[in-house]
Amino acid sequence: MQIPKPSESDKQAFIEAMAPFEGAIVKPMFGNLGAFVNGNMFAGLFGSDLGVRLEESIDLDELARVPGSGPYGPAERPMSNYRSLPPDWAEQPELVTDWVRRAFDKVSALPPKVAKKGKN
Repeated sequence: MQIPKPSESDKQAFIEAMAPFEGAIVKPMFGNLGAFVNGNMFAGLFGSDLGVRLEESIDLDELARVPGSGPYGPAERPMSNYRSLPPDWAEQPELVTDWVRRAFDKVSALPPKVAKKGKN
């Protein structure tokens, strides 16, 4: 499986889209970027696709009705509970803010992820 890489403009747009969310940490992940809160990922880039984690099927179904949205992650194995925004997401700041806010709020309510202890 080939992992797509985002462009520098995709990375910059993603970082800017995450900036309003206090406590969000953006970090590299498999050549792409992920946005985390309390150690849990709530949004990510996979190539040029911006995906958001939605814990409830009602939200996933609603985003599925947005033209251009689709599965998020590798075509052979898309990530469950995630959905990508339309390909022109960087040109739709209101859409991005709405869906990232939903994902951030849902994931913020989850218990913090406990870091795994490294092997000695």
